[in-house]
Amino acid sequence: MRFLKPFGLLLLLGFASLANAFDLQQLSDQLAKPSVIHGNFIQEKHLRALPQPLTSKGSFVLARDHGLLWLLKTPLQQDYRISTKGIARRDSSGWQMLPGKSAGAEQNRIFLAVLQGDSSGLQRDFELSLSGEAQHWKLTLTPRSMLLKQVFNQINIDGGELVQRIELLETQGDSTVLRMQDTTSANPLSDAEQHDFAE
Repeated sequence: MRFLKPFGLLLLLGFASLANAFDLQQLSDQLAKPSVIHGNFIQEKHLRALPQPLTSKGSFVLARDHGLLWLLKTPLQQDYRISTKGIARRDSSGWQMLPGKSAGAEQNRIFLAVLQGDSSGLQRDFELSLSGEAQHWKLTLTPRSMLLKQVFNQINIDGGELVQRIELLETQGDSTVLRMQDTTSANPLSDAEQHDFAE
């Protein structure tokens, strides 16, 4: 009978670790912690009509209190700013706000919520399913609303301390994969970046 005791203890420990499993609130807190994140990205757009994906590369700056600077470098140079006010694009005369009702605008709003760890914002529009642990997790978003169901089948997000990969699976068979690289939360906003957010 003595042999049952360690086994019973192991069972209890197993249930205790299940009770302490990594949850959405912990993920939100983890992603919301850094005030500024700098990094690079590679975006691949897989279109059914094309044998090879369309690849674009650039860098990004995510600032908790301001939003996201998305700086496309190739195949063309184009700067975007995504915030709660909407999406702006930089041209020769400065930042210009873009119309806010497009599917692209909806996608960017979701993207900002994902990177900022805004799970309550995401839960309005999606069923969320989280697996893994703090340093290696996967979040699956399944659309709730009819509007989003017309655009996306599913969105898969993988990460560790920060978001590392986002995959958008569209209803018509196209998909987009975003890989975030060289991300760091060690550096504050530069003067130029502060200016870009303030404009």
